[in-house]
Amino acid sequence: MAVPKNRHTKSRRDRKRSHLKLEAVVSVRCEKCGVAVMPHVLCENCGTYKGREMVDVLAKLTKKDRKVKERELEESAPPASMEELSKS
Repeated sequence: MAVPKNRHTKSRRDRKRSHLKLEAVVSVRCEKCGVAVMPHVLCENCGTYKGREMVDVLAKLTKKDRKVKERELEESAPPASMEELSKS
């Protein structure tokens, strides 16, 4: 193993470590339910990707859990158009 001959200064050490910082996780909102998800990934909450349903999330749940999930999806779904906003 190599043994350093001379000591490196704090500034030189810190400059070397400047690229080792953590980056913030990027997330976007699901178009259907509004939950934060990773970009280019299927939404685990509602089973959609790019506005299209890819996985039927409700099919995997029991009857009791399915009713609860359906209520959550109805409540959290943003209105689709300005007409729906003006009606309420």
